[in-house]
Amino acid sequence: MTEKGDFEAEKAPAWFWIVAVAALLFELIGCFFFVVEVRMSKADIAALPLDQRAMLEARPDWFYVAFALAVGTGLIGSIGLLLRKSWAAAILLVSLVFAVLQFSSILIVPEMRNVTPSDALAVPIVTIICCYSIWQLAKLAKQRHWLD
Repeated sequence: MTEKGDFEAEKAPAWFWIVAVAALLFELIGCFFFVVEVRMSKADIAALPLDQRAMLEARPDWFYVAFALAVGTGLIGSIGLLLRKSWAAAILLVSLVFAVLQFSSILIVPEMRNVTPSDALAVPIVTIICCYSIWQLAKLAKQRHWLD
């Protein structure tokens, strides 16, 4: 303990660093997909197969707001993990909430529900599981005092 009574961060195990780097890579990939999707021109969208085009065109504007906030807060939170900051857990929870909101559009927006095939649900499910797992890692790291 320090003079102020705060806990000093304990040494994190090697597996923590491996998973924290994997979390950062996951979030960077999410940021990449966000940038690619929002930069698509009408011509790019028109060149897509009909089913993919229909899915993109059915997305409401708030989908992209939630997408941006999910990947942005996820990136900040995963950087916080690598910097061993205790606030990373809270930021990663926010990222999880926005990821759930983003993908809830498939259930909420009838146009999206109608054009989204069941085999396209794997990506949202895996993404939410990954976001949840990263948040749980941050919570564990905070409980074990690996974060300061």
